[in-house]
Amino acid sequence: MSDTSTTVAIVGTGTGIGKTVVTAGITRWLRENGADARAIKPAQTGYPPDDDAGFVAEACEADEAATCPRYLEPALAPRVAAAEAGETLTYDSILSACNAAIADTSHPIVEGIGGLRVPLADDREVIDLVADLDATAVVVTRSGLGTLNHTALSVEALERRGIDIAGIVCNEYAGATVAERTNPAELERMTGYAVETVPPLEGETPRAMAIGVETALSSRFLERFLTVDG
Repeated sequence: MSDTSTTVAIVGTGTGIGKTVVTAGITRWLRENGADARAIKPAQTGYPPDDDAGFVAEACEADEAATCPRYLEPALAPRVAAAEAGETLTYDSILSACNAAIADTSHPIVEGIGGLRVPLADDREVIDLVADLDATAVVVTRSGLGTLNHTALSVEALERRGIDIAGIVCNEYAGATVAERTNPAELERMTGYAVETVPPLEGETPRAMAIGVETALSSRFLERFLTVDG
């Protein structure tokens, strides 16, 4: 990770990858170590019941640990959800809200929405927001069969946009198959980035899941987010 940005973007190779759990774990760890960390969800679709900022706030046991400026009911990409709901959503409003939240904390953690090519608003996508925020990306991916292709393509897309990458997190890693056991090393070989693993944490409370992420991620990986100087 370079020292050109204090903003971290937790992005995924698709939806349901585990970005929120990883976001909660990193945000909680930072706050426990004295940082004014806050998770920022640019827009929440599928609300209710989905509420990623609410999950992070509960995991951190602090309402101020997470914020979301815009909620949309349809469980679709934000651009499509707004159209279906008959609401106005512009990319400039999303970018402006993120920048305002980023300015209000020393350690902003922006959680992506689905994968990198998910439409946000107008003709802009999640990857555009990550680039415009000058954020450093953490790529969250599945651990099992098929993840090599999805992860390598996501990393390549980030690199083409000149986006710094802090590393890759294989979520729900159980090591139960040959694919799972070999994927972390193979991803490191293919991408050149360090790979961390987080075990399955489903069924736990948000707090317990965040602690599980903290425990699973290496101190070397986590400390990079604490010491980055913008």
